[in-house]
Amino acid sequence: MRLLHDPVRLLLTIPGLLWALSFHEFCHGFAAWCVGDRTAERYGRLTLNPLAHFDILGTLMLLFVGFGWAKPVPINARYFRHPRRDLVIVSLAGVAGNILTAVVTVLILRWLGPYWYLRWGYTWPMYVDAILKIMVNINMGLAAFNLIPIPPLDGSRVLEAFLPYKYMEYYYWLERYGMFIIFALLMTGIINIIFEPIISVLWMLLPY
Repeated sequence: MRLLHDPVRLLLTIPGLLWALSFHEFCHGFAAWCVGDRTAERYGRLTLNPLAHFDILGTLMLLFVGFGWAKPVPINARYFRHPRRDLVIVSLAGVAGNILTAVVTVLILRWLGPYWYLRWGYTWPMYVDAILKIMVNINMGLAAFNLIPIPPLDGSRVLEAFLPYKYMEYYYWLERYGMFIIFALLMTGIINIIFEPIISVLWMLLPY
């Protein structure tokens, strides 16, 4: 809850948060559209408008706990041309969008770093620098969290695509209780055992 006591940091966090959640869900919808499923488009979710993707609980969790989500984009796998392959593509699209955002943001920081204080002084570049660094952290955190293979997170959809059919019954059972499992892991801190190795690998992708 530290952000509640730091209104400046809270304001600096909002742009990165809105972009990370909106672009993540847009990438899911766009990837589904590319492989034949227009469901997201019909529901008005093929957009970068944050209001279309807003989930109050997921946003608050991301702000104050460090893990969160947006309202999932509706996907209908019956329209996929190659169901298992396309499920992987669509599931990883949101994660790829967040990693791409982080990479581009790091490149912007590297490009601006040596010059902006000389050109524009100190005060407002300091805040822009903070916004961009927070954007990197949020996008990398969201990407890593979604790779955890617990329903309804994206990592579980990738797992589903590779599971032998004889195990699907167990997967669907797990899917019914996925959110309860995630909350239990969050409350106990056990989720960090899964999260930290994933984000450590993802940080290696950034061009520092």
